[in-house]
Amino acid sequence: MSDKMIIVNDANFSSEVEQSSLPVLVDFGATWCGPCKALGATLDGMIDGYEGRAKFCYVDIQEAPTAATKFGIRSVPTVIVFKNGMPAGSLLGAVSKPKLEDLLSVVV
Repeated sequence: MSDKMIIVNDANFSSEVEQSSLPVLVDFGATWCGPCKALGATLDGMIDGYEGRAKFCYVDIQEAPTAATKFGIRSVPTVIVFKNGMPAGSLLGAVSKPKLEDLLSVVV
């Protein structure tokens, strides 16, 4: 995972995601999840292209059980995009870059 990905947990989820002035892509994953690592690499390659237009955050569901429960995360990886603090779309699994770009196009 790149250092450009913002690590979010239950303590800072509200300030980083729900109160963000920019749209936020949140990658809910876990350290033991192979597909999560593949998705993380795809997202790392996308961050620079959205600089100033969207934030990219990573949530380890074991470190942020409240956030995972609040948004109904039942499998990882799950990506949710937020706009104005509210979920605006989501994808399940290690999806392709074009699918992620389509999801972001809803909010960016």
